[in-house]
Amino acid sequence: MRTRAALGAMCLGATCLGAGAALAGDRPEGAAGVVPYWDAEAVAAGAALYAENCAACHGAALEGEGDWRARNADGSLRAPPHDETGHTWHHPDAQIFAITKHGTEAVTGGAVQSTMEGFGDQLSDADILAVLAFIKAQWPDEIIARHDALNQRFMASQ
Repeated sequence: MRTRAALGAMCLGATCLGAGAALAGDRPEGAAGVVPYWDAEAVAAGAALYAENCAACHGAALEGEGDWRARNADGSLRAPPHDETGHTWHHPDAQIFAITKHGTEAVTGGAVQSTMEGFGDQLSDADILAVLAFIKAQWPDEIIARHDALNQRFMASQ
């Protein structure tokens, strides 16, 4: 499993990547992390990218794979929902970004068996942030606030 320091380094890199996106829209008070969920342009781009690259596994409505808490026959995890019923919002932006870019097994050092491959060869860092912006923009305000608080705690721990 990756250490907190490694995840912190990923977060620092993602913060630098997100700096330009953060300037594109009016960042709401209390927003934390690098995902520009308030930026309508990023969210619109992310919606198209999500439909093209993510919906086949995670569902067009972010609903995830059926019976997503069960494991596949090979023991791997199924695609979880990215809406408020899933656990995406339980993880800081840096971790979600890293999993999307590198894949679950690469980020966890093989500790978590998953079919989630990284998209770093198909999507730019800005594209990944746009996809994540689309996902987060779909969450209820209460979940967004809880996720922003999680990002604040994560950043303070680095």
